[in-house]
Order: sequence, then structure tokens, then C-alpha cells
Amino acid sequence: MDRKRSIPAAWSKRRTRYDSPGLYEAIGAAQGLTNQIEGQIAIAAQLIGLPEDEIRDRVLLARNQRNQSRPTTARGRPTEVVAIKRRSPRAN
Repeated sequence: MDRKRSIPAAWSKRRTRYDSPGLYEAIGAAQGLTNQIEGQIAIAAQLIGLPEDEIRDRVLLARNQRNQSRPTTARGRPTEVVAIKRRSPRAN
């Protein structure tokens, strides 16, 4: 007895909600797209919908914080590569 279920009528009235990104989300996206600071300012301003002058200080601050917290490798030591493989269960 396999009956097809009908889609509820309320589901056809669904709408996608659009929320503009937050300040730090927009800055992170801009940093991921370009390394040029002026480009980051322009991208973040367009994503949020604010003038570039209001965002400039925050982008510069975020760039400085990002440079300070970037992990570095010790000189002369090769980086360690770890590979993880998933095994399928054995058939009995």
C-alpha cells in the first residue's frame, strides 16, 4: 500500500527570506575575494549597503587582526600532512 503523499498547501506559499550580511560577514567575504584593501572596502560596502567611509576603519582593523592571528610554520620544518580515510564496514 504505497500511496503518494500530497504536498501541503502551505508549502507552496513559502518564500525565501533575505537578510543582508552583518559587518564582519561582509568583511570576511571581501577578504576572501581580494587582497587589495580598497577592493575589500568597496566589496564590503556594497554587500552591506553603507558608504565606504563608514566601513574603511573596520576593514583596516580587521585586516590588522587577521595578519596578527595568522598561523606560521617553523622555519626549516616541513608541514605535516594528515590523511583520513573512511572505511566501509565489512560484509559478514
